[in-house]
Amino acid sequence: MAVEAFAPAKINLTLHVTGQRADGYHLLDSLVGFCDLGDVIRVRPADDLSLKVTGPRAAGVPTDGANLVLRAAELIRPAGQGAEITLEKHLPAAAGIGGGSSDAAAALRALAQLWRVELPGQEALLSLGADVPVCMAPGAWRMQGIGEELTRLPALPPCEILLVNPGVSVATPSVFRGLTSRQNDPMPQVLPRWRDAAELAGWLSMQRNDLQAPAISAQPVIATVLQALQASKALFSAMSGSGATCFALYDAESGQAGRAAEAIRAAYPDWWVMSGRVLSQ
Repeated sequence: MAVEAFAPAKINLTLHVTGQRADGYHLLDSLVGFCDLGDVIRVRPADDLSLKVTGPRAAGVPTDGANLVLRAAELIRPAGQGAEITLEKHLPAAAGIGGGSSDAAAALRALAQLWRVELPGQEALLSLGADVPVCMAPGAWRMQGIGEELTRLPALPPCEILLVNPGVSVATPSVFRGLTSRQNDPMPQVLPRWRDAAELAGWLSMQRNDLQAPAISAQPVIATVLQALQASKALFSAMSGSGATCFALYDAESGQAGRAAEAIRAAYPDWWVMSGRVLSQ
């Protein structure tokens, strides 16, 4: 028996930093979506627990306890059980699109099915990382607090999406340290229901990613990425998470995301550039 699970990229369509707790954790208010670009987890029964990483982005990805996939596996591993885990890596690591967290969540879903055990509760999920709970059920979410306050939202409208990463890493702690204000307005209390990509883009243009400016200060090439996306006839573009991946949204079925991807790849061949679609529930 083998079980496979998809680990989609998580996109912070907005990211408002609304405060900071006494323990140093920042409080967020974020509209989170996912897209059909991601990694793949495959698990098979085995005597021991092991992790192999394959795929075009496998280089440098740890295969020991430093990888969240193995930590997730140990969280629900029954006594005497093992698994051979393969992570097929397509997303860049430490890129602001939740790759490691989504991998861990996909591993939990696959292993729970393989081992016939219950999925862990939220407190255990948060011990793996603040993004893991939202990655357990990819869809449209409002994520607040440090990631533990999750509100399921109606499906996002159909959109094409383009993800671009310039190949630089941005240390999340340094980006948060670069914030000029940690007490910023949240999103509106009631979020609208967007009828199409244009309506969603118009609303997003009135929101923020409060980490975008300090990330650009740390890695100015992010501004170059955003300029390239803005020039691609995108309805909206911004940075996701703490960077350095940026995204752009386009009308559904327009084909514009694919054309923009080709143009940006030609101009910046060293960048990671992928086009796809926003996931609906």
